[in-house]
Amino acid sequence: MSKSFNPQEIVESVVADQLKGEGDLPLMSPGDTIDVHYRIIEGEKERIQIFQGVLLSMNSRGINRTITVRRIVANEGVERIFPLHSPRIAKIDVVRRGDARRSKLYFLRDRIGKARRLRDQRRGHKHIQAWEQAHSERVTAAKQATEDQDAGK
Repeated sequence: MSKSFNPQEIVESVVADQLKGEGDLPLMSPGDTIDVHYRIIEGEKERIQIFQGVLLSMNSRGINRTITVRRIVANEGVERIFPLHSPRIAKIDVVRRGDARRSKLYFLRDRIGKARRLRDQRRGHKHIQAWEQAHSERVTAAKQATEDQDAGK
């Protein structure tokens, strides 16, 4: 008997090559102020432009994962939606952690002035420290697994 043809497995294998690893993306959540280093290609020239703003939302899973980032330019709100696993994203840095109780911060669109700001997340909480510790352990484990896999080839 021949193997059954499963198109889902083929799609997953192609997508797995394009996903960024655990270490490539920082631990971020809505409310954080982030720097998105985005590659801009103009003709034959390539440069990196930094888009700094507040992370409003994170949508979807897998290769389709996107983030919505909002910044204020000349008293006008500007939002951009970035596909997280795009090769055009050079890196993402978390500048400041904001304290948000919702997963979608669309209410910030209606706010002006100081009301637009979010509180800083308190670093002293044990659950935040445990969360960051678990993330760093996952990153080192992923890097170790990649090194082991490369050594086995």
